[in-house]
Amino acid sequence: MSFVAEESRYDTMQYRRTGRSGLKLPALSLGLWHNFGFTKPLDDQLRIVRRAFDLGVTHFDLANNYGPPYGSAETTFGRIFASDLKPYRDEIVVSSKAGYDMWPGPYGEWGSRKYVLSSLDQSLGRLGLDYVDIFYSHRPDPETPIAETMGALATAVQQGKALYVGVSNYSPEQTLAAQAALASHGVPLLIHQPRYSMLDRRPEDSGLLDTVEAAGVGAIVYSPLEQGMLTDRYLDGSIPPDSRAAVGHFLTADRLQDDYLAMARALNDLAASRGQSLAQLALTWALRAPAVTSAIIGASSVRQLEQNIAALDGAPLTADELARIDELTGRAAG
Repeated sequence: MSFVAEESRYDTMQYRRTGRSGLKLPALSLGLWHNFGFTKPLDDQLRIVRRAFDLGVTHFDLANNYGPPYGSAETTFGRIFASDLKPYRDEIVVSSKAGYDMWPGPYGEWGSRKYVLSSLDQSLGRLGLDYVDIFYSHRPDPETPIAETMGALATAVQQGKALYVGVSNYSPEQTLAAQAALASHGVPLLIHQPRYSMLDRRPEDSGLLDTVEAAGVGAIVYSPLEQGMLTDRYLDGSIPPDSRAAVGHFLTADRLQDDYLAMARALNDLAASRGQSLAQLALTWALRAPAVTSAIIGASSVRQLEQNIAALDGAPLTADELARIDELTGRAAG
């Protein structure tokens, strides 16, 4: 039977304006970084995407190299789009990126015009789309002028292959330079995607969040759960065999020592006092920042997806709770 979305899908999700643009994004977006490659069952992936859309998640975040293997997350989403989401194309936002290594040779990564535009064409082919809604430069290229990379993004907009463009992992200074370079082509910088969590405050420390807010650029943060460290996955001190720490690619077991466990357990107690899980507390925290439009969540099951989205039901954090979080994560003043 063909997929028919829930009529109530927009009843409870929060939507936030992206900077000073006209585009609104759901407060929580679904990222396809880890769980949508060819190593995972398609039926599970299909159920997660369907449920996300039924819960009002209209934004699906990808990149050319998401998988594994590279490109497979886009291929998987393309299959799900063709079978289920195509009738709803005008209700969803699909984003992709180019910047990290994708194919051999000197034109397979970074920020040259040749790589960026070739990568976008390949992504569109895997996705089965005529355009993506947001196309990012995934990382700054130290050897290519920002003007060249942004010129390629502007071309993507001018060719109708992207509606909006963004940057990811750029410093505040690079972000402003990117905005200026795009403006010279009459194309606005829509959004910045930095890594941000209770345990990774670099967007605060560097002034990035202040910079994008002042510039009218949205922010969508990734890894708000710090690759699972801000969940209950490791609270008993063990490492489940199917966890990211067990795989050891992005999160290694040596980060899960006694000091981490003491902190995570105390944060979990704080979350419980609010009627939340640790993951829900972490998402509430990330979304508290005025500059943050959306936070990207992954999901390996429908249950996990539903639990994370339920974070939006939580009460705002009080000043005392924020101070306690700062204390536990080593950010207390004094």
